Amino acid sequence: MSKKHPIISVTGSSGAGTSTVKDTFDQIFRREGVKAVSIEGDAFHRYNRADMKAELDKRYAAGDHTFSHFSYEANELGELERVFREYGENGKGKTRHYIHSEEEGKRFGGEPGTFTDWKEFDPDSDLLFYEGLHGSVKNDEVDLPKYADLKIGVVPVVNLEWIQKIHRDKNQRGYTTEAVTDVILRRMHAYVHCIMPQFTETDINFQRVPVVDTSNPFIARWIPTADESLVVIRFRNPRGIDFPYLQSMIQGSFMSRANSIVVPGGKMDLAMQLIFTPLVERLISEAKRA
Repeated sequence: MSKKHPIISVTGSSGAGTSTVKDTFDQIFRREGVKAVSIEGDAFHRYNRADMKAELDKRYAAGDHTFSHFSYEANELGELERVFREYGENGKGKTRHYIHSEEEGKRFGGEPGTFTDWKEFDPDSDLLFYEGLHGSVKNDEVDLPKYADLKIGVVPVVNLEWIQKIHRDKNQRGYTTEAVTDVILRRMHAYVHCIMPQFTETDINFQRVPVVDTSNPFIARWIPTADESLVVIRFRNPRGIDFPYLQSMIQGSFMSRANSIVVPGGKMDLAMQLIFTPLVERLISEAKRA
């Protein structure tokens, strides 16, 4: 951690809602006049699209059916740790973009499935914001949590996560249900061993829970809406969190445990605004004093 150069890390698997959290933070940064530099987890994938396919084929041939982008070895986590460490020390670092689509290719001047060149951060930033799959990895090789000042986990219950992935991959990428099912099965080992342990390291977790039947996600016709969901917000250390204030401001919220508040799904953005704004203000205030 660095008082002078704070880092916010948001971790969640694909479709979990990390982009929603980023949008919320962008609003807070704009409103509070905070100059943030953002990095995406995709930037630290080890392979471009063609190389990843070749690596998958090689591992399949060798009998490994568990390799995916969730896996530690599919990502440059040492490089990500170096960026966290360097930013905490002097406010500097570099990142790149993974180009997902033709539209992004036009914007960044590259082909889909490739990376842009590495680029130095803009100088004089107030904080670093990470959003991706591996922002709180702690294993024998890296320890990312020790460098981040605020660590947030975003994770739906697993059936809801599968529904979101199935619908996105079928509707936006043209995959069949069977193809998406194969990807889910391939990712499960890494999801259990690489993704889930990170949510023990985070300071605050947001878990979306549907209140409609999701018992068979592979036949669900639509994704449960926000109004058909609750969000469980868990604080690793609830000391200093004004739960009565949050309950008074968020209609329909209630405490489920001493460190957890449950809010209606449609109030998730409001809850994030109320929770994150003072935390960002505190980080920036401490950085200025440092």
